[in-house]
Amino acid sequence: MSESFQWTSRRQFLAGSLAAGAALVLPKGAVAQQESAAGSSDPPFQLPKLPYALDALAPFLSREQMEYHYGKHHAGYFKKLNALVKGKPEAKKSLQELLLSSDEALSNNAGQAWNHTFFWNCLSPKGGGQPQGKLREAIDRDFGSFQAFQSVFTDAAAKLFGSGWGWLAADKSGVLHIMALSNAGNPLKFDKQPVLTIDVWEHAYYLDYRNERARFVEAFWNKANWDYAAQTYAKILKPA
Repeated sequence: MSESFQWTSRRQFLAGSLAAGAALVLPKGAVAQQESAAGSSDPPFQLPKLPYALDALAPFLSREQMEYHYGKHHAGYFKKLNALVKGKPEAKKSLQELLLSSDEALSNNAGQAWNHTFFWNCLSPKGGGQPQGKLREAIDRDFGSFQAFQSVFTDAAAKLFGSGWGWLAADKSGVLHIMALSNAGNPLKFDKQPVLTIDVWEHAYYLDYRNERARFVEAFWNKANWDYAAQTYAKILKPA
């Protein structure tokens, strides 16, 4: 499987592949896996509930856009994943273990299930503004300023060729990187921990923005959940 990627800080712009990293725990209430009880007919991986109503992000994302993106595309990855693991030992593994799998089909579907769950938490009806605390200090340190970071992130996400994800991620020392990853790409595959992401697959914006990805990425900043990003970054600095 080929996968284009990019990570950027003020001091570096690298391209390469690294060993897969440690787990980043999704927040309580957003866990995307529920193991079946003995004898249960429920599939092992369950679509998590959104942390807000379907229309809560309007006008950034309309209810119709969310119904298709969450209700069809996100749900579809879980459906395909459950079909792939049915009756197999992989059904007892976590989404993260499967997204790091060498099996392309498992990795892609588990990755998209994981990525979308993380993405919904990176948005908030009361989002926007700028980060504070340790995350803001790290952004200023690694990119020079929030405005410089925002410009580089926007450009990387808007110009990613084909489908994929724009990520703000951190390495084990807490240094921040911007990564533009194709398809079901995830920083975990490159020994980085996700902090914030935007989905730039066309299905994320096509009903509300048509083919104007750049306008969608610009609008993302009005709903970016910096409180959640700060929490994910804090866990990287002080893992449990």
